Parts: sequence; structure tokens; C-alpha cells
Amino acid sequence: MSFLKRFARNRGAVVGLIILLVVIVFALLAPSLFPQSPWRTVGRPFLAPFVMERFPLGTDTLGRNIAAGLVHGARVSLMIGVVSTLVALLIGVPLGAVAGYAGGFVDDALMRFTEFFQTIPSFALAIVLVAILQPQLGSIVLAIGVVSWPPVARLVRGEVLSLKTREYVQAAVTIGQSTPRIIFSQVLPNTIAPIIVMGSLMIGSAILLESSLSFLGLGDPNLMSWGYMVGAGRTRLIDAWWISFFPGLAIFLTVLALNLAGEGLNDALNPRLARGRE
Repeated sequence: MSFLKRFARNRGAVVGLIILLVVIVFALLAPSLFPQSPWRTVGRPFLAPFVMERFPLGTDTLGRNIAAGLVHGARVSLMIGVVSTLVALLIGVPLGAVAGYAGGFVDDALMRFTEFFQTIPSFALAIVLVAILQPQLGSIVLAIGVVSWPPVARLVRGEVLSLKTREYVQAAVTIGQSTPRIIFSQVLPNTIAPIIVMGSLMIGSAILLESSLSFLGLGDPNLMSWGYMVGAGRTRLIDAWWISFFPGLAIFLTVLALNLAGEGLNDALNPRLARGRE
């Protein structure tokens, strides 16, 4: 059975993929749909949703278009989610691969280093890093990447431990291939599937973490984000619920879609596990 057929068998994954594609399309079309800055005051404050055609989702406390903020915020949230996940993978994959393949003292040292990061609450560490480096796009991406890599390292280490005893790896050792070449040409290519699945789930976690930082006022002040929009309306939840509701709903649907799609990827890339659950 092909990859696409296995993926399509998971209806939740298909729904998640559709939601994710809709979010991506709106993010890509943001400059065309709302060419003006989402920070610009365009109407009277506290306009309710579905009342005026120009402002289908209403306006916030400063008269900014919530719909414009949503689509522009999608660009920021998705970009931070993807880039910070790549940063975490660039840190975690090499460390996990070296630890798993080398074993012994190197493995123990790298795993103790990983455990040290895991003992620190991720959100607290991210707050400290962003506060030290100043709330900017680069520092937010770096902070999220730094707190997200330990699970990647542990996953890759486990995969490498099971792969390094395989016949083709032992054959590469016998013919005299160097250790870096064996890791990158023989071992790591066979860990791609679980890394892709974990990466898809990590993007959702990164979006949640960025939203939480922005909610606390530690987001990039020059970029409109969903977390900032939720935080901006938290004091008016009773009389202007829509200010926080729509960006909160966008966060919920996007993270849910990423998790559903990640589960579908897991079923498609690991058909034996999928059959076992059935």
C-alpha cells in the first residue's frame, strides 16, 4: 500500500491536513487579502464580528481589523514554528546520533547534558532566554529551539542504538568507512521517518510556546502574532470576547491539525505500528 493510501486511511489526519492547508493558504495570501499593516487602526474600536462587511471578525481595543491580524499572525506563527523546529533538529539529531553510535563515556556525557536541559521547565527557560536576548524574532526562534531539542536527541539515540548493529552498518565498518560517513550515510537516513513525525508534532508545540511568550508580552513587538492578539483582549473577555476568541481558535485548530497530521504520518511511515493498533 502506498504512502498516500496509508495516510488517507486515517480520517483525522486527512481533516488535519485540510485545516493545515487552509491556514497555509491564508498565510501566503495575507499581503493580498489585507495589504495594509495589521497594526493600523482602520475603524471604531470594539466593533462586533459579522456586523460590518469590511471587518468580518470585528475590531479590537484600538480599532484594528482582527481578520487582518489573524492572517498576518498565521505567517508569523507558522514561520516561527517551522524554523524553531529546524533549529531543534539541527541540535538534537547530531547529538543523539553521536551518543547512540559512540556509546560508552561519550553516550553517558551527552545524555547527562540532555537530562540537565530536561530538568529545567521549558517555558521558564524560554522566558529567561528571550528576556536576556531581547524579544525579537531571532531570539524567540533560538529560545524555542534550545528548549525543544532534548526529546529529539533521545529519539535519535534510541534509533541509532538499534541500527548500529544491523548487517549493513557492520559491513560499512568492515570495509573501513569512517565513523562520520557511516553515521550520515548508513544510520541517519534510516531514522528519517520518526524524525519527520516528531518534527510535525514539534511545530505545534513551538506555536503554542511562541503564543504563550507573546501573551506575556515577550513576542517581537514588530510582528503581529496570535499570542499577542489573545493577550491584547484578555481584559475585555466579557464585553469583547471576539478579540481573544478568534486568535485562540486559530491556535487551537492549527495545533490540532498538526497533531492529527503527525499521527497520520506516523501511520503512513510505520505501517506495522498502525496495524498493531488496529
